[in-house]
Amino acid sequence: MAHAFPFSAIVGQEEMKTAILIAAIDPHIGGVLVLGDRGTGKSTAVRALAALLPSIKAVVGCRYGCDPQDSAGRCPDCDRLRQGKPLKSHAIPVPVVDLPLGATEDRVVGSLDLERALSQGVKTFEPGLLAQANRGFLYIDEVNLLEDHLVDLLIDVAASGENVVEREGLSVRHPARFVLVGSGNPEEGELRPQLLDRFGLSVEVKTPDQLAERVEVVRRRDAFEQDAEAFVARWKKEDERIRRRLLAARTRLAQVELP
Repeated sequence: MAHAFPFSAIVGQEEMKTAILIAAIDPHIGGVLVLGDRGTGKSTAVRALAALLPSIKAVVGCRYGCDPQDSAGRCPDCDRLRQGKPLKSHAIPVPVVDLPLGATEDRVVGSLDLERALSQGVKTFEPGLLAQANRGFLYIDEVNLLEDHLVDLLIDVAASGENVVEREGLSVRHPARFVLVGSGNPEEGELRPQLLDRFGLSVEVKTPDQLAERVEVVRRRDAFEQDAEAFVARWKKEDERIRRRLLAARTRLAQVELP
C-alpha cells in the first residue's frame, strides 16, 4: 500500500494547513482555495489529510457511501437495500477524490454502464467522481485551468449537494455533498468568479524564503522517499495528536456561539 506524506511533517505553510483542517472540522464553511507557486506542498497537504481523518460509517453495498443515520440524505441504492430491514453499516476511509484536468463530463458525473448494456441489455448507471467524493473531499489541482462546462457543472452540484444525470433514457439522482478543495498558480490563468464564490476560505502560499526551512523540506522529502514506512511511523504520534484535536473541535462546534 502506498503511503501518503504525513500531514504533520509538512514544513511551514501554517495558514494552508489551518484552512484545510477548518474545512475538515466544519464542511459548511464551503471549501478551500489554495493559490501559489508550484512546489509549495498544496497537493501533498490535501492527500495527507485523507490519511489523517478518522473513518466514517457508511451503508454496506451503497455506491455513494451514504450515512446510515441520515434518513433524509439516502440514495435510491439505500432504499433498495433496506426493503423493511435495518441497513448494515461498516467503517470506510473519508473519500478524497482527485478530479484531473482532462476528465470528461461522463467521468465526472457518471454514465451508462456500456458493458452491461451491451452484454445484458440492461441500462445501469456507472457512478462518476462526484459519487465517489460524496461525504468527503473533491480535490482539483490547477482549478483555474478547468474547462468552462465542468466549472458550470461543479457550481450546480456544490450548491445543491445533489448530482442529476440524464443519459440515454436513464435518469439518476444521487447525493454529492463534498468539500471542494482547489489549488492553482494565479500566473497560469484567472479563476472564474462564479467558482471563486464556491470557496469559503482562500489561502495564498509562497515558497519558503528561509534557507533552513528549504533545507528541511528537502531533508524530509528525501527521508520519505528512502523509507516511507519508517518516515510515516516517526510522525504517527504527531498525526494522532492532530486527529484528536480535530475530533475534539468537531464535538465542540455545536457549542460555539458567535456574537
